[in-house]
Amino acid sequence: MESPKHAGDIAVAVSKAYGIETMFTLSGGHVFPLYDGAVHEGVPILDVRHEQSAVFAAEATARLTRKPGLAVLTAGPGVTNGVSGVATAHSNGSPVVILGGRAPQSRWGSGALQEMDHPPLFAPITKLAFTGSGPDSIGEDVEMAFRTALAPHRGPVFLDFHMDHLFAPAPPPDHATETLTPSPLEPDPDALARIARLLAEAERPVLVLGSDVWMDRAEEVARGFAEEFRLPVIPNGQGRGILPSGHELLVTRARSLAFSQADLVIVAGAPLDFRLGYGWFGGKNGAPLARVVHLADAPSQLTTHMEPSGVASGDLSLVFWGLGTACNEAGVSPKAYAPWLSRLNEAAAAAVAGDAELLASDSDPIHPMRIYGELDRILDDDAVVIGDGGDFVSYAGKYIEPKQPGNWLDPGPYGCLGTGLGYSIAARLARPSSQVALLLGDGAAGFSLMDVDTLVRHRLPVVMICGNNGMWGLEKHPMQMLYGYDVAAELQPQCRYDQVVTALGGGGELVTDPSQIGPALRRAFDSGVPYMVNIATDPSVAYPRNTTGI
Repeated sequence: MESPKHAGDIAVAVSKAYGIETMFTLSGGHVFPLYDGAVHEGVPILDVRHEQSAVFAAEATARLTRKPGLAVLTAGPGVTNGVSGVATAHSNGSPVVILGGRAPQSRWGSGALQEMDHPPLFAPITKLAFTGSGPDSIGEDVEMAFRTALAPHRGPVFLDFHMDHLFAPAPPPDHATETLTPSPLEPDPDALARIARLLAEAERPVLVLGSDVWMDRAEEVARGFAEEFRLPVIPNGQGRGILPSGHELLVTRARSLAFSQADLVIVAGAPLDFRLGYGWFGGKNGAPLARVVHLADAPSQLTTHMEPSGVASGDLSLVFWGLGTACNEAGVSPKAYAPWLSRLNEAAAAAVAGDAELLASDSDPIHPMRIYGELDRILDDDAVVIGDGGDFVSYAGKYIEPKQPGNWLDPGPYGCLGTGLGYSIAARLARPSSQVALLLGDGAAGFSLMDVDTLVRHRLPVVMICGNNGMWGLEKHPMQMLYGYDVAAELQPQCRYDQVVTALGGGGELVTDPSQIGPALRRAFDSGVPYMVNIATDPSVAYPRNTTGI
């Protein structure tokens, strides 16, 4: 028999109106009315084994679908277990709403189970963190949460409810739920004109396309802008795939040359953080520092730690449309960049040729690059590739080039390990017909591997590829360089993470022979179950990184 309407029903009904199709959670009594509401509203509930995976799944849903994600966390430790996921969503600008349970108002201050004032904990890592004021306002409170999460610049919102308020009868909102997207922010045409003049003066420009270009649905306009003016492009984060693998303007493999010799770098939809040298380009081999332009979806995202030569903010589709018009008015000539583009293409081709031997290496122990040489041949054009790890996943960023936008996920600048299983859950739901490949370092595997049980219970086949070098490679090698020794950096050599997967109901195998990598990957993708290919790699090989992010 259906329960009478209560506050949980109203909260879920409003969430559904904002496009929520799945509620990610781990069961807890403080939020039972939200589960009851999901049953009444026909919203599927996907329960995980650790709350962090619920938030990571909600965040990945937002990043893959460009609609909000929803995680429901029970009070106290349920909420605190989700903190790293919320911080990751904050760093990535992901529109996620986290609804939390809270000890009853009628018992507040008397030591009820899991009593904690959650919002102050989330204030620094959300756009808004607040407690619902009561059952009569629950519809308006949930609306506010979703509207705030979706408004530029997007990000997470935390809203908790007293348990007794959730169970209480509640009226529907006194108006129809308004779910229109926020009005697009118009860029300043004068700012775009100044940037166009910089392009007209440049000889060696580079265009960086970041995650917010994808999240702002500006990928087609951005690609058209790059193609019209023949600009070399380097993608960042979910900007990967906007120009597909093999595109003549894509110069990722000449990244070092491009950034060191450019005279103008335009960064769109990405912060000028450690991944982009904090915004300092050029200055190598006698070249002057490059001019820098920063384009963002909202004024709050424009850099403040340096003074760019030009900035513009607004809806990124409008920014690129307006900038294209301004460039034509300023007489920007694509032909002026032809020698520079040719030079970068030659450098990229040389880098690809230089890597061919290691991508096909027969070395024993296995060189991690061999894994990516094999994987690249197997991935479909629409495959979703997820990275969760340090050195092992860094190779993926270099050697796996997506063929379509929106199909690459990594933790982003917050660098939180343990995202992988939650991201994989979301990817399988969001892309039901695509391959989903999760690239795990063996260190990262320890954070969330129990959620393979979630994949099994909910029949979500995902291929997990574990680069198993028996250590924390991102820490061990730098410690050796600094101190001549390392501590707290060892893991079990050839630990059987694949057997963990099989014990939880999936499939898996250990690979120690490089010739067996390809066949093992094919078995994994053909299996139709969560499957781990656990590959023992050479512990002496360190990824040749240029930055530690510090």
